[in-house]
Amino acid sequence: MTPCPATSPTPPRTRPPRHPRPPFARRVLLLGAILAAGTFAATATRGQDASPPDGLDTALAYCTNLADEASDARFARKAETLKALEDEVEMRLDALEAKRAEYQTWLERREEFLDRAQDSLVSIYSGMRPDAASAQLAVMDEFTAAAIVASLKPRTASALLNEMETEKAARLATIMATLGRGKDSAGKNGRDA
Repeated sequence: MTPCPATSPTPPRTRPPRHPRPPFARRVLLLGAILAAGTFAATATRGQDASPPDGLDTALAYCTNLADEASDARFARKAETLKALEDEVEMRLDALEAKRAEYQTWLERREEFLDRAQDSLVSIYSGMRPDAASAQLAVMDEFTAAAIVASLKPRTASALLNEMETEKAARLATIMATLGRGKDSAGKNGRDA
């Protein structure tokens, strides 16, 4: 008597370890090669012609062509990604160039601002009475007046601004704050006060 399969103990199934799969193109080529070898062996044992059937040739050619197209598609995707990154770098370089040009313009304006206040002119205004000097500076171009006031000693500059109309003094102070003082005049003003 043979035991019933339902009552016989079966050993637990263990799965074999999984191996990483090869790339798609390699699997397709490997499968095509196995099929071709199997078909070739089967036809050879039957004594028939050793060439594979037409359907297998077509499948093998398709798989081979598919591998090339997949490689071309991967290359095209990488080329598109590189082109997008190149465009992004170009945009960033353009933005940096625009910022550099902006800073260059600002530096030129600052240099022009500091050049307007020549030492001799500054010494003339520093020797004048504050009420007379403020009257002359009030009718002068605001950038030039601000450059002169910025180059004066702080005590003299405050006396001149104190004598001016409030609005005019505020505009000059705004110009001086925006364009800043030169290093030399700031050092002199800080020491001489």
